[in-house]
Amino acid sequence: MINKHLKSLLNMPAFLLVVATTSFNVSPIAHAEPRKRNVLLICVDDLRPELACYGASYIHSPNIDQLASKGRVFRHHYVQAPTCGASRFTLLTGRYGGASNNALFQRSAIMASDPQSITPSMPAWFRQSGYRTVSVGKVSHHPGGRGGKDWDDDDNLEMPNAWDRHLLPAGPWQHPRGWMHGLANGEIRVNAADMDLFQSCEGSDSIYPDGISVDEALRQMDQLSSVHDKPFFLAVGILRPHLPFGAPAKYLELYADAELPPTAHPIKPEGKTTWHGSGEFMKYNRWNRNPNTDADFALQVRKHYAACVSYADAQVGRLIERLHNTGEFENTIVVLWGDHGWHLGEHAIWGKHALFEESLHSPLIVSYPGINRPGDSTNSIVETLDLFPTLCDLTGIPKPTFVDGISLRSLLDNPESSGHPAIAYRANAKTIRTNAHRLILHKDGYAELYDHTSEAKETKNIADTNAAIVKQLTEQLQSRLGN
Repeated sequence: MINKHLKSLLNMPAFLLVVATTSFNVSPIAHAEPRKRNVLLICVDDLRPELACYGASYIHSPNIDQLASKGRVFRHHYVQAPTCGASRFTLLTGRYGGASNNALFQRSAIMASDPQSITPSMPAWFRQSGYRTVSVGKVSHHPGGRGGKDWDDDDNLEMPNAWDRHLLPAGPWQHPRGWMHGLANGEIRVNAADMDLFQSCEGSDSIYPDGISVDEALRQMDQLSSVHDKPFFLAVGILRPHLPFGAPAKYLELYADAELPPTAHPIKPEGKTTWHGSGEFMKYNRWNRNPNTDADFALQVRKHYAACVSYADAQVGRLIERLHNTGEFENTIVVLWGDHGWHLGEHAIWGKHALFEESLHSPLIVSYPGINRPGDSTNSIVETLDLFPTLCDLTGIPKPTFVDGISLRSLLDNPESSGHPAIAYRANAKTIRTNAHRLILHKDGYAELYDHTSEAKETKNIADTNAAIVKQLTEQLQSRLGN
């Protein structure tokens, strides 16, 4: 329920969605002095680890690259699920969960009926530990954190008790659902077949949805930085490069003459896999063209995706610049996290939702003043689950005992430290990624085993000739997921 007194005190514009929630009944001890480090968590939707700081030299990502130069790039970070809602569940709870986009709403429903059975979310834990917690944009699955027809129902919260304020300025896109699938100047998706797959219009950053949501994030950062009685946990969700691929024309111009590398293994795999027909992508207006059979169209798609990445990068730059201007940069941990990967034609997939490498591999950068060996990257495998305990470790608040991940502090101190295998799942299959292999185990017991030390990587299933490895990795999967 909205706290009307708080809303009036903060004098929020009418187009903002605001939640002030009650505190959780299980609280770690809060410490007022000395003031702890702030956290700026930047969540980017559908972002592949295809950035200049990850070795993609043709991508223009100067702001993310600058952040990487001051922190630690995790080159082998994997999410728990190849879909937005389930992946964000694990980020925000630190626990394995459901495989659907409704995972957080399902958690909310259980909280309503049996609150003692649900452990605190990451923002709730920080809130209980003396932090102001604010979310802007798409941080949980629904921008603004509500359900209902247009995702704006104040009585249907995605994450109760988590945020002091959970905001989404819909602007000309009318409501959070419209903002989520919006193109330039307020165009919202009614029928995907009538909405262009990609678009690039002349204008400022604010003609697309991220521009106005980041404007609000900057206002929130100013407000949080002006009050020094508590540290802040500010989460900002950047929508692009989510479909449809819309970004101001100046970002597409960066790629007008760019030479993009060839797409790796673009052929549809044979045999049983988690391949799918790219339904989320194909339902948009594609002008009767298919990137799997039309090389020129595939290149256009990739360039528009790249333009969206550069647009997202510009929003990251605005956030970091304002953090400097507030004087809080030296006391803030900055995390940039991609909610999952995205296929751009690999395995003849355009999208996520598979359990191949491209769907599960996403960027993770952690930066803070005083980090050891800033700019060095690590090749050790880590998971999204690890962020909750890591941020507790870095801020000095109590580390929860109920999370499934582990702190990455050792890798932040020494990038050569060991990582650990990564687990992921979807409704009908689950997978484990080690340094050498990926095992995908289907619900009916069928196994895909891929050798990442070979040139074939995830194009040749070697399960039939490597029963011992399949057995070993299956046991690890069952041990981690409990089934």
